[in-house]
Amino acid sequence: MDKESLKRVVRVARGYEPADLVIRNTRFLDVISGDLVEGDIAVVEDRIVGTCDQYKGRRELDGRDLIAVPGFIDTHVHCESSLVTPMEFDRCILQRGTTTAICDPHEIANVLGIEGIDYFLEAARHTLMDLRVQLSSCVPATAFETAGAELDAAALVSRRGHDKALGLAEFMNFPGLLNGDDGVMEKLAAFQDGHIDGHSPLLRGKDLNAYLACGVRTCHETTGIDEAREKLRKGMHVLIRDGSVSKDVHALAPLISADTSPLLGFCTDDRNPLDIAEEGHIDHLIRTAIELGAPVRDAYRTASWSAAQAFGLRDRGLIAPGKRADIVLVSDLETCSVRHVIAAGQPVMPESFQRDAGPAPVGMQSVRLDKVDAPAMSTPADGPTGSVIGIVPGRIITEHLTATLPFRDGCRHADTGQDLLKICVFERHGRNGNVGRGFVRGFGLSGGALASSVGHDSHNICVVGADDGDMAVAVNRLIDLGGGFAAVRDGQVVADLPLPIAGLMSDRPFEEVEAALRRLRDAVRDMGCALSEPFLQLAFLPLPVIPHLKITDMGLFDVDRFELI
Repeated sequence: MDKESLKRVVRVARGYEPADLVIRNTRFLDVISGDLVEGDIAVVEDRIVGTCDQYKGRRELDGRDLIAVPGFIDTHVHCESSLVTPMEFDRCILQRGTTTAICDPHEIANVLGIEGIDYFLEAARHTLMDLRVQLSSCVPATAFETAGAELDAAALVSRRGHDKALGLAEFMNFPGLLNGDDGVMEKLAAFQDGHIDGHSPLLRGKDLNAYLACGVRTCHETTGIDEAREKLRKGMHVLIRDGSVSKDVHALAPLISADTSPLLGFCTDDRNPLDIAEEGHIDHLIRTAIELGAPVRDAYRTASWSAAQAFGLRDRGLIAPGKRADIVLVSDLETCSVRHVIAAGQPVMPESFQRDAGPAPVGMQSVRLDKVDAPAMSTPADGPTGSVIGIVPGRIITEHLTATLPFRDGCRHADTGQDLLKICVFERHGRNGNVGRGFVRGFGLSGGALASSVGHDSHNICVVGADDGDMAVAVNRLIDLGGGFAAVRDGQVVADLPLPIAGLMSDRPFEEVEAALRRLRDAVRDMGCALSEPFLQLAFLPLPVIPHLKITDMGLFDVDRFELI
């Protein structure tokens, strides 16, 4: 605000002039004390200027029988995993109370490089919520996969001064950090005076000490109480996640208390429009945590003030004079039933989203893969027994199993009786034509195949199936679509979802994406799969920084030993 705006703030706060907006007849939750405080909330432009008193406003909103709470903050999210553009993501979640989201565009960056980050930085200028963009630190995530691009420290530093940029994004390559890799250390050194986001599943002891000593501040990959307590003890901000696949709030809700909540936050990481429609967004995490016994005050503190503190956003997180006017009105605190949302001082209405479309889509021709046939799925081996990826429902951590498969003509084959399916990863960026081949247990398919161009983090085409012919049909469907999801049975595509923007996002409204996901879910259930999110579960199998066994376009990867098998 300039000098004259600040003079007006003083006059309004003292009651000499009407505010731009006043929320009347309400109470607000003080997330520091836990008190419910009576009084109007007065707003000028995007700033709260008065509380705990009576005010007049040019526009007034009746908050009778409602409780005001600070706007929710998603502390770690990949908007691409919502499968829609940042503008549609905004429309999808803002009305549920998420007024700030801190995103890492490393999905699109791994496909398009700096062009993908630039797309998000520009899109963030067009969203009603405050979308902050972290600069993707791991493109590619490791040297054991083929991404569509590479970003070095100089490329990241070149975007550091952007008004929507917020530090270095999740540093997944902790093995590179622990081994002192020069490229890794160059990126960390460049951001020592800013925020460095973390990613450290199961990291403990001296290795965790080393990771934190390099300036990393947060972690959203914590899955157990003991691990969380060690990280908190060492000053790490633990971000409790509940996405479409990784659901950690049930395990970590007992952690939330008055003592720990200042070092906690909530995040979704990867959550699609179907789950948002059926369960919610950050409101879902608040509601679930309270159901599991978290104190109400501490759940809302985690979702707002604590989250803001973790990322240096000191202008928000409280309903207090001088803070950003991100306010959510709920009818009940325990169920977090959102009734109205005010973002940067503006009430959010359906017509609020009647705006320019934002930047033009990018990466519309990003699938550079020739059509494949059934023999491309053949899996030569020297015998029937080998390593198998074991899915853990609701988690992206996998098991490293050993199984004996049908073996004939020098190749291993799928066996639905043992729930052992074939999985292949096709390099789709046009760089080398690699194909990684292996087997996985946990999908439960009785036949057919599923394919996805979303394959964290390098986003090659992943296909799993019981039949080589169906697998080829599924891959070829994605080539025709320019990316997406496809389900195939008996040689026929039974459901699909086009994702033409970098092979990651739809160019359609989120309601259409939600409907397509419902059709896919129903089709895959008919094929025998009981996983709640089979395509996103598939999408995490090529992620070689999450224990224990994964697969990339280069082959099966032992994450614990950090080497290809």
